[in-house]
Amino acid sequence: MLIATNSDKIDISLEVKTAELAKKFSQILKKGDIIFFHGEIGVGKTTFIKHLINNFQKKNHLNLTEVTSPTFNLVNEYNVGSFIIQHYDLYRLNNSAEIKNIGLFENEKELLTLVEWPEKIETKVENKIDLFFEYGEDFNKRFLYIMGLNSEKLSDIR
Repeated sequence: MLIATNSDKIDISLEVKTAELAKKFSQILKKGDIIFFHGEIGVGKTTFIKHLINNFQKKNHLNLTEVTSPTFNLVNEYNVGSFIIQHYDLYRLNNSAEIKNIGLFENEKELLTLVEWPEKIETKVENKIDLFFEYGEDFNKRFLYIMGLNSEKLSDIR
């Protein structure tokens, strides 16, 4: 069971830092994990997800695929060898009934589930990891806070 531990603010202003953090994350995530990505448009959520998915593909000697935000088709699936990653973007959804229709969490134990705009989900989700992306004051800086990892896993990615 994950313990809700808060991280310190992590500076991800440079994409290379985002890529390094995503690589470390790919080493601790497993099938059945659910990660919520919070933050404004353009703050780095999809960039982090791209690096995360590509790291799973590299680890399993697969060709790297283009990873884009599934804003219009709502979900993209990526086979990373040992399991499937489902990447959801709920930005365009208007209500919880629409969320029920897209199959979110139907086979969660068999997948790694990544959700952008999870604020649209009304039901409580247990044992998830929350990543909070935010801009600095001048919009050139970007920061990440992590909730839902135990202190050991949190130190592994720091």
